[in-house]
Amino acid sequence: MQKITPNLWFGGDAEEAVNRYTNIFDDSSVGAISRYDEMSAEASGRPEGSILTIEFELEGQSFLALNGSPRFEFTPAISFVVNCPTREEVDELWAELSGGGEPLMPLDSYPFSDRYGWTEDAYGVSWQVIHADDVPDRTIVPSLMFVGERCGQAEDAMAFYASVFDDAGVNDVARYGPDQPPDEEGTVMFADFTLCDQHFAAMDSAQDHDFGFTEAISFLVDCSDQDEVDYYWDELAANGGEEGRCGWLKDRYGVSWQVVPSVLTELQRDEDVERAGRVTEAMLGMQKLDIETLEEAYAGTADEDVRI
Repeated sequence: MQKITPNLWFGGDAEEAVNRYTNIFDDSSVGAISRYDEMSAEASGRPEGSILTIEFELEGQSFLALNGSPRFEFTPAISFVVNCPTREEVDELWAELSGGGEPLMPLDSYPFSDRYGWTEDAYGVSWQVIHADDVPDRTIVPSLMFVGERCGQAEDAMAFYASVFDDAGVNDVARYGPDQPPDEEGTVMFADFTLCDQHFAAMDSAQDHDFGFTEAISFLVDCSDQDEVDYYWDELAANGGEEGRCGWLKDRYGVSWQVVPSVLTELQRDEDVERAGRVTEAMLGMQKLDIETLEEAYAGTADEDVRI
């Protein structure tokens, strides 16, 4: 499993979206599916037994799709760059991904690529499809765009993330020049960075955007033990971050993360519905997730009055 997995929060059409994505991308697969139990259904308002999460993979990039209440909107602040070895692949993917959606930058030739387009798909998820003849196979890279009051923070954010995660670093950085207003000279036009050997991209934009980061796309950090949970939770929430419930938090830049121990998935997928339900109930009462408390809930030995 990837250390960091993009989580897409849908308002009920996660299964439909995943089926569409896996039909569009040749190198794709659908993994484990979880469903709402009585406790999580009551807390979320979703029907018991309906799909909660779907694991899926596109072009080697793992994703998680979640069905929740329709309170979060996808925005172009987080998009997915699809690097294509040929122009023909760009055109094919553009036709599929833009269908029913809204183009943000039309498919055309630009100074940085001879074939590129940026579109929201029918579900509101943003995709940047680009001809990159230096890649042998298609790849998908999550991209963060810092706009509004966040504009100018891309470089600082990349350095921060690289300091938190292992096998990380900032790679190539292209900067705005003096003749590219409203963007400030020296801010990040486009950059790529790695976290845990996974590729990400970042950019600043001073254009007039009416959106920002939302919980609709978060990044799930898979943790092997409590020490990792404690570390990533404390680091990502530090200096202006915002702690949420059930392992969710926002960092100082407004990007959402889920810090989750691997064992949680195992416990919640137990065939014993009562045991799995106790785990869910314990999780719903937490902010930072505590493995010992989750395991005690699973075993039925937890103190019902204890909440993290």
